[in-house]
Parts: sequence; structure tokens; C-alpha cells
Amino acid sequence: MALSTVHFAFAAFLALSSAVSPARAEGIGPFKDELFSYGKVLDSGDDGDFRIIDYDKMRDIHQRDVEPERRVRNTYVSLGTKRVQANETIDLGGRTLDVGRVGNPAGAAFTVIFVHGRGGDRRLGMNDYNFGGNFNRLKNLAVANGGVYYAPSIRTFDDAGTADIAGLIAYASQRSPGKPIVLACASMGSFLCWGISHDEKAVNVLNGMVILGGPTDSSFTSSPAFKVKLPVYFGHGTDDTVYPYQVQVDFYRSLKKKDYPTRMVLFNTGSHGTPIRMVDWREVLNWIGVR
Repeated sequence: MALSTVHFAFAAFLALSSAVSPARAEGIGPFKDELFSYGKVLDSGDDGDFRIIDYDKMRDIHQRDVEPERRVRNTYVSLGTKRVQANETIDLGGRTLDVGRVGNPAGAAFTVIFVHGRGGDRRLGMNDYNFGGNFNRLKNLAVANGGVYYAPSIRTFDDAGTADIAGLIAYASQRSPGKPIVLACASMGSFLCWGISHDEKAVNVLNGMVILGGPTDSSFTSSPAFKVKLPVYFGHGTDDTVYPYQVQVDFYRSLKKKDYPTRMVLFNTGSHGTPIRMVDWREVLNWIGVR
């Protein structure tokens, strides 16, 4: 979808400001920011909480990757996190969950949990070279700042899957009591984020959620997460044919009207997987306030 279409779609409710990226809070330190920070801001509103970011498939995939969508150039990757990385099976009170983990789970400064979409497993969130190296950056941001990162294998995207994620959240909270936890969900995995938003125990220890190329949830406004104003960060592509961007933007707008703490980044001409490749994890974690 062209930029002009996006612009006019939002003209009715966005008081457009200058194309300046909002200032970052000092917290999570930098890691390859020159390669992973957002590019040109094409449009901005809501005091910077809504942005349309320039995305170009030739530049952001074909020039960034040695093998397009398979292997990013080595410049984008640092493999020092391998020394604190493991695949393990966690016992969640009689139900097991396979996870990939990076960082020390005990006494972590913060926890990030990434939930994949349909057809994936823990290998997706642990892959250093796919998605432009963006998961490798997340790993390095976690380890360098004393955090821990989990990528679980989801078996079902229903109540059972939600229960698994609730168990993992409780496990992380027990290992690092009182420390921030961020739940990020991609595509169909977002059903589990919305499910968790209705779990009061999980919400009580969460600090924020991230929805990347996912669906909305009409029942969210009746959830415990909505009641406590748990911050929600949205990333979406304007050419997403799985979950059309306009539905997500309307949802974002409805939350903004209720003075809800939310932020949205639209990648102009980006497809369904673009937010996973292009989201600026450092900005996300600093906006949610994990440190």
C-alpha cells in the first residue's frame, strides 16, 4: 500500500507533527543501533507514539541479507551470546514446555518472552541469521544488560497455549522476583498475548506486551491488563495480507482515545513478517521501561 493511502487514512485523527523519532529513555544500552534503529520517519502523530517508517524491500532485505530472508550479513550478528544460550525443557507444574533461553534465568534484571506464530517453534526466536539478525540483536541486548530471553515452542494457539505462557511467566517471575517481564507475540502468537491479558496473575507481573503483525482482541477492554493500563507496543506492515493494517490501527486509535499507554509503528509497504525483521527492540524495551 502506498504512503499516500496510509496518510489519508489517518488524516482524520492524527495531528501530524514533524518527522522526528521520539527521544529514547536511558535504560537499555545500545547494540548496533546504527544498523537496527528505525530509518526515515515518513509521518508522525500522537506526540510520536504513532509513526510511519520508511521500509524498502530491496534495501532492507536484499541488500541486508547474503541470502534474502535466509541469512543476514555477518555485520549484523554477534555470536558471543552462544556461551549463555541453551535449549531446555521446563516443568510448569506437571506440564512441560520446550524453550530456547539466552542469559542467566536467576536474578535477571528483566525477562523477554517471544511467542512465534503458526508453523514455528523455539528455533524461530533463537535464529541469529533470519529476520535480518533482529533476534540476535535482542539476545545481545538482553545479555549485555543483565536480562534473560526465552523463545518457547508453542503447541496450540488456544487456552492450552495461553496456560503454557502463563506458566512460563510465573516461572520467570519466580527465578527473578520483582523484575520486569515483557511478553512479545508475533502473528497468530498474538492470540496468546491477548489470552494472557485476561490472566490476572500473569498481568500482575508483566510490564508490557508487544504485538507484531498480529490480530486484535475486541474483549481486551474488559481485561485485567486494560484495567491496570499495561503498555502495549504495536508493529505492523501496511501490505500485510494476513492481518490488514487498518484493523490494527483502528484498535490502536480506540485505545488512544481512552488515554491508554500504547505506541504503534507502521512499516510503509511492509508485509506480514516485516515487523519481526524491523522492530527496534531497544526502543521497545526502553519505552516499556524494563530498567
